[in-house]
Amino acid sequence: MPSAPESQESQSWWLQPLTEPNAALATDAAGLSAEEARARLAKFGPNLFRDHQEQALWLQFLIRFKNPLIILLLGASVISALTGEMTNFLIITVMVLFSVTLDFVQEHRAGKAAASLRQSVSVRALVIRDGKQVPIAVTEVVPGDLVLLSAGDMIPADGRVLEARDFFVKQALLTGEPYPVEKHPGELAASASDIQEASNAVFMGTTVISGSARIRIVNTGVGTAIGAIADTLTHLAPPSSFEIGTHRFGMLIMRLTILLVLFVLFVNALMHKPWLESFMFAVALAVGLTPELLPMVVSVTLSRGAMLMAKKKVIVKRLASIQNLGSMDVLCTDKTGTLTEAKIKLEQHVDPQGQPSERVLELAYLNSYFETGLKSPLDEAILNHENIDVSSWKKIDEVPFDFERRRVSVLLDQGVKRMLVVKGAPEEIIGLCTHSEAQANAAPLLLDKDALAKIHEVHVALEKEGFRVLGIAWRDVPLDHPHAVVGDETALVFAGFAAFLDPPKESAGTALAALKDSGITVKIVTGDSELVTQHVCVQLKLEVIGVLTGKEIEQMDDSALRIRVENTNLFCRVNPAQKNRVILALKARGHVVGYLGDGVNDAPSLHSADVGLSVDSAVDVAKEAADMILLDHDLHVLHDGVLEGRRTFGNIMKYIMMGTSSNFGNMFSMAGAALFLPFLPMLPTQILLNNFLYDFSEVPIPLDQVDPEELRLPRVLDMSFIRNFMLVIGPISSLFDFLTFYVMLKVLQADEKLFQTGWFVESLCTQVLVIFIIRTRGNPFKSRPHPILAATSIAIAAIGALLPFTPLGSYFGFTPPPAKFYLILAGMVVIYLCMVQLAKRGFYRWYEKRELLKT
Repeated sequence: MPSAPESQESQSWWLQPLTEPNAALATDAAGLSAEEARARLAKFGPNLFRDHQEQALWLQFLIRFKNPLIILLLGASVISALTGEMTNFLIITVMVLFSVTLDFVQEHRAGKAAASLRQSVSVRALVIRDGKQVPIAVTEVVPGDLVLLSAGDMIPADGRVLEARDFFVKQALLTGEPYPVEKHPGELAASASDIQEASNAVFMGTTVISGSARIRIVNTGVGTAIGAIADTLTHLAPPSSFEIGTHRFGMLIMRLTILLVLFVLFVNALMHKPWLESFMFAVALAVGLTPELLPMVVSVTLSRGAMLMAKKKVIVKRLASIQNLGSMDVLCTDKTGTLTEAKIKLEQHVDPQGQPSERVLELAYLNSYFETGLKSPLDEAILNHENIDVSSWKKIDEVPFDFERRRVSVLLDQGVKRMLVVKGAPEEIIGLCTHSEAQANAAPLLLDKDALAKIHEVHVALEKEGFRVLGIAWRDVPLDHPHAVVGDETALVFAGFAAFLDPPKESAGTALAALKDSGITVKIVTGDSELVTQHVCVQLKLEVIGVLTGKEIEQMDDSALRIRVENTNLFCRVNPAQKNRVILALKARGHVVGYLGDGVNDAPSLHSADVGLSVDSAVDVAKEAADMILLDHDLHVLHDGVLEGRRTFGNIMKYIMMGTSSNFGNMFSMAGAALFLPFLPMLPTQILLNNFLYDFSEVPIPLDQVDPEELRLPRVLDMSFIRNFMLVIGPISSLFDFLTFYVMLKVLQADEKLFQTGWFVESLCTQVLVIFIIRTRGNPFKSRPHPILAATSIAIAAIGALLPFTPLGSYFGFTPPPAKFYLILAGMVVIYLCMVQLAKRGFYRWYEKRELLKT
């Protein structure tokens, strides 16, 4: 890992007094100038853990030659040159260059397109440049920058706190501390040399929980505390089901290739054929069997899918997640903003008796007004409901909201009295109260069983009507009470409830139905109560099959939870850790799970899900953790993305199925022919040319349409399906190859050259034209291919048929076949395609019956 630039600050830089700053970092209140920022970016480099500068194009191109098969081919071409076979040397070298260039150009273009999409949703930092607030990409932050931070922001680099207001930061990533720590400006004693004691500094990668601050950046990139330990913190994302499947497919082909190559070498050695010719034939056979274009086809198809998804308002950050989105069969989501409008209104503010109360509204307003944490939609609804004069109050301190306590407290002073106002989940607030407010400013009443029963009755009644409810409480504290701490949240006086209405989205019902029709089960995972959530489900006509609450989940071990999640679709009153357990339990059941989240504490669940989904309006930490960003918080947008993911998967499957059917059948026949032919069935250069032309015909596959029935249900890369398909279609290809052998040897009395030419033409035509059959499960005349794919395939077949009549054909050892051959070939190709169509239909009928029996 590259070391930090020398001019960046060393360890314990937070101990240095601000009155003696490093000259390279000195800035005034106007921040850096644009010119100075550019100079520092050039000096210190981008603000990244590692040096992500792109390799030169020529180096990226050369890396392609590290492929073992490419090295073998180039070695074979050198041997050919040394033994005087210059024609073979030139042909092999040109074919390798063409193949590598095709792969490189396509993948490079795909990578560029994907990178530009990721950049459009990158995390940004708010800096002061030339005296103005400017949002910039986090990678452009430099030492000396002044950065403004607020709740929900990820801290872009290490820096000193210059100003802070109730500024709490969660830095568990670095220190393991589970709770937020407060940061403030000031100098520290020399003994505070540990990060945990650096209360005047913030560190890259940590998250602002509440409050606001202005900081001066000291270290960026690898010079940061997290950059120094990036290798221990950075874990590669676990491979997706598709990536695991493609790896298994590659291993299957590789094993078959090794077996066939060894078989050919052994047979040729027994038959005393020339060793160089046999070696080159075996190498060419290995190239023909290897799906060397698979990485390129996957990259191009995924990139094109990402571009199409962007048009449908889904930005893909991790290309491999497209496959997971298409394979997703369970979607976990909160209801706010997804199933509801997120246009929350405060509808009622009632006392413990359920009567309207201005006192409850005043206390709720004070709490929301002075709270400095990330404002929730409920806070916005309170502040927008009515304007209340708070000029007589002054904030002293705050205990920010967290998902364990599920409440927020503010300590306020009015000159003659000091009061703690608490707002949060009703069951949490009521549990902290010993008294409740009485009517007409009477003294608070002791909470007895009857009073608690009445409060519970009011609470349930509100939730049954679909209201989201907050509990409001308070307590007086001495005038000299200096700080608010969690321990102060006891012996509270219960004031009443604030009730909010968040109407369901009109589009949510149809979106849920569309997802269900597409084989996706939606499970609601929310912090709201089960009564409110069930009310929304009734309005959206979403059947509730089972409910689990956070308290119930807390009592279960993982094995019990795995059993319950299958038949539950509402998970209510759950905290972030419990959300994560639900997702992991669903994955353990074999589901491909998507999670849609936008909050500060959604990051663990976004990481754990097979595909993490967030929205453009989400906080930085959620956007950073997500695999995809929805530009519109709407399930219809997500459904469009799912269908695009399935189209992408379908096109990649076409290439895989081509490689395991006719192409593999032809190569298998080639190995078998070595048993009885006194000469090579096809010259090594002819095999390479055949393989190159075949590969070229497959390049337009990413453009092809996918049949609607392929999009109906989620699919995963099933190796048993691929293996069975290969065992059904492959032998048909080999059967027609051996039929070609008979025609060439017995009907046309072909010599070595004519035999090789005839089989080259037949094998190329069959393995290229079969794409029209394999690309669809149904009738190839009803499912039309993309015009470019059709034109390319027909053109390649025509080139193969006409090549023997051109001057170039003689260099490859071809001789013009008689007209009779082409008449026989045409009949064979038609019969071959008809047989493949019949076998394919029979295979899919059998496969669908087998899947039906499984379910």
